Amino acid sequence: MPFAAVNNTDIYYEVHGEGPSLVFAHGSGGNHLSWWQQIIHFSKHYQCVVYDHRTFGRTRDEEPPKGRAAFAEDLKCLLDYLEIENTAIVAHSMGGRSGSGFALRNPGRVWSLILSGSNGGADSEEARLIRKKHKSNPPFIPKGALRAISSEFAEQNPEKAFLYRQIMRLNPRHDPDFLKVPRHLWGISTHQRFIDLEIPMLYITGEQDAIVHPETIRIASELVTHSELLVVEGSGHSTYYEQPELFNKKVHRFLEKSVELSN
Repeated sequence: MPFAAVNNTDIYYEVHGEGPSLVFAHGSGGNHLSWWQQIIHFSKHYQCVVYDHRTFGRTRDEEPPKGRAAFAEDLKCLLDYLEIENTAIVAHSMGGRSGSGFALRNPGRVWSLILSGSNGGADSEEARLIRKKHKSNPPFIPKGALRAISSEFAEQNPEKAFLYRQIMRLNPRHDPDFLKVPRHLWGISTHQRFIDLEIPMLYITGEQDAIVHPETIRIASELVTHSELLVVEGSGHSTYYEQPELFNKKVHRFLEKSVELSN
């Protein structure tokens, strides 16, 4: 099993296919296995890298633990280990912290950034108010249901919903505050840094996302003025999992456009 001994931990990773590099960064409900519906498609055209964030899947943390504070540096070290100088990144939810953090800290190393269910740190007072209201009055979720996928999807696709749970259960348990934004970052937005970076960016949100309010993703896309926005109708938080054919088609086309723009 491939592990990269970097940044004081052993990061589990897999590489599939050949071509331009394309990294997939999973969310908090997943690990490298989450992308199985994407790897089948994209490995025909790209060198796909999937990996487990520290404290997820097969990757453990160091002592004392750094947790998500090390995500961006972990990705840099993994890509250095694999001798990948330039890559595109598809990042979902929590993985957006890795993808956006790496892109912003390493100008010139990312040729396209796709953020699914993540604002990448592009924020505003309006978005913060929406999140506050969303948290105090969350959408109804049936008892025992998964918040990361829509109830309709789970009912119509019980086998896939079961598999989502099994993938999620491979992860160690995390403290409820694991994903909280550190106080020193409150009120800070990355949008101007993304504008200055000038890389092609695509935001993706599910119309029925019960975790990250779709309106906050729309706002992020408006703040990053050169970015594009895709709203997936009928999908919950995990658009890549619930509607993989549409997700793959739209992302693939965006990557092709990104290559055209760079030439």
